[in-house]
Amino acid sequence: MALNHKTTKEDMETRMGILPYRTRNDIPISFIYDGKKYEGFTDEMNPRKRFRRLDSNLTLTTVTANLDCLEIRVEYIEYKDFPVTEWVAYFENTSNEKSKILSDFRIGTGVVKTDDDVALTYSNGDDGSNMGYEYFENDLKAPFVLHPNDTGCSCAGASPFMRLHGSTGGINIAVGWTGTWIAEFEKVEGGVKVAFGQKRCHMVLNPGEVMRTPRVNFEGYVGDEAHGRNMWRRFFMKHICVKDPDGHTLPPKLCMHVFNADGFPEFTGATEENQLRGIRSYIKEGVKPDIWWIDAGWYVCGDHDWPLIGTWEVNKANFPNGLAPIGEECKKNDIQLLLWFEPERVVAGTWLDQNHPEWLLHRADPNDPNILFNYANPEALEWMTERINKIIKESGVNIYRQDFNYDPRPSWEFHETEDRIGAIENLHIQGYYKLWDEIILRNPGLWMDSCASGGRRNDPETMRRGVPLHYTDVGYGDHAIKQKQHRYMFEWIPYFRAHNRSWDVNGEMVWFSDDPFYNFHVDDFCYQLACAPALTDIIVYDADDKSFEIARRNHPIWRRAARFMTKADYYPLTEPRFNLEDFYAMEFYEPKTKSGFFQVVSNIKVKEPSFTVRLTLDDGIDYKVENSATGETRIISGKQLSEGLEVALSPRTGIIFFFEPAEN
Repeated sequence: MALNHKTTKEDMETRMGILPYRTRNDIPISFIYDGKKYEGFTDEMNPRKRFRRLDSNLTLTTVTANLDCLEIRVEYIEYKDFPVTEWVAYFENTSNEKSKILSDFRIGTGVVKTDDDVALTYSNGDDGSNMGYEYFENDLKAPFVLHPNDTGCSCAGASPFMRLHGSTGGINIAVGWTGTWIAEFEKVEGGVKVAFGQKRCHMVLNPGEVMRTPRVNFEGYVGDEAHGRNMWRRFFMKHICVKDPDGHTLPPKLCMHVFNADGFPEFTGATEENQLRGIRSYIKEGVKPDIWWIDAGWYVCGDHDWPLIGTWEVNKANFPNGLAPIGEECKKNDIQLLLWFEPERVVAGTWLDQNHPEWLLHRADPNDPNILFNYANPEALEWMTERINKIIKESGVNIYRQDFNYDPRPSWEFHETEDRIGAIENLHIQGYYKLWDEIILRNPGLWMDSCASGGRRNDPETMRRGVPLHYTDVGYGDHAIKQKQHRYMFEWIPYFRAHNRSWDVNGEMVWFSDDPFYNFHVDDFCYQLACAPALTDIIVYDADDKSFEIARRNHPIWRRAARFMTKADYYPLTEPRFNLEDFYAMEFYEPKTKSGFFQVVSNIKVKEPSFTVRLTLDDGIDYKVENSATGETRIISGKQLSEGLEVALSPRTGIIFFFEPAEN
């Protein structure tokens, strides 16, 4: 079978049909200013173009124009190694007076060339329920508008990753805005008219103020959706996903922690003693982690009340010497230290509320104890940057983990006026990017971990700065839900973390149990469910020898598989159907080496004795196929693997098979 594993000449040519930029009047921007709608730039706006090569693969074209007191700057990036174009626009008030009303600003406006039978595939993202990470399709027979829900988080209720697909090819689209974006689609002659922006924007600009649009990526491809999916994965890993300090793809990472220490919520029971004991115990047992994880509760937060955020000082009762001893122990053993923060939420009565109420945005409800820290305030932003940086350096932190358990939109709206709708949101999100950029700048080699009650903020702008080591707060021990989530993540955000908690007891799913064995027990099946580029093993540091033996057996298998998950092509062999009576299967194939792996999982209520695997690979050669559980190898023709290989499994079991050319 001839496979299309590479970006082709035909793929590259699709750029000519995606918002073609030929003249200054073709700039794909629209907005309303002082009641008049503008589409593109007019000659009266004196547009001027500047071209700059960023590196061997990227060129930046900047088109600047002026309208009244506004300087409008559109940046267009063209990638030479992928059929990708990228657009973002900025509006700056260069005068000493307020501007007139600027509204409805959109980028990426215009017609993209598509097949007549084109449809839009999209997802609801992480909506905070078991029904999140679902896929939907719209045939665009009528105009269609897509946007997240009213929380103010970019991935809540709608995913910013979507695909226009027809019979001969399609376009991958990614909207980079960590607030409430909007995407508009209308089928017209020759293709689809599109536009992307901040959903709410009707504002004057104060002197010196800058507002911006989302950053939008378009990637064209020719062929089926599998080709389009893997084109996006390769682009994402090379140009969006963060790299290690040497500029390489992030390697597999094993995370360990002492969660719920001594029975206290989250990490409020964490102490210097149990953290050091945990690290040393795991090392002694031969399961040394790559990342040591300290989550919510290490700071001053009352009586084991981790949500009490707003006093960013290490709890000296638990850590009399600060967190430095933990950081030193990690450094000595080549372990990265991860530390949790939630800088945007402040609780009434905490230090920030008492000392700097001018930095906070309250809601209309006076009884709501949660307050939004105002990133739009430069003084507040600088203070928070300094405070976080101080803790990072003093503690030896290698991974900054930012959570956000709050809906910002009600706070933004409460402080708006009729002529400033959306302004606070825009400035706040810009401040969010500045905070992350500055922390990275001050701490070379630092990782950023994106969390917002799970995956509510994993849009492309955030993903340029961090990775989602915790992509959901929902269902991560429920097999069917987890498989559905992984299906989405592997397609759009290939580097993520799963953990091996499994919530099944006697054939049923149980959310919580008083039995410590249930909460922290792991077996071989748990590792099958946690097949992701990064893994948290929940085995406790004082587990029995049998549990540690299971971990020592499974960690090498996971690491071997994980190396393919970010660099190989991904083929879902099943589409999760949200029940426990289905098999789950996937394949990763690296065309360069003609090697990879496939996994088959028989969920806890599966009745069929076997599943037939049909792989996507080059079928003209023979492959050596290795059973990872037994080490047994077989020579199987590529033809048989592509036509169908039966895998027998009992319920609640799974297996990974590695394959490579038999001639190796």
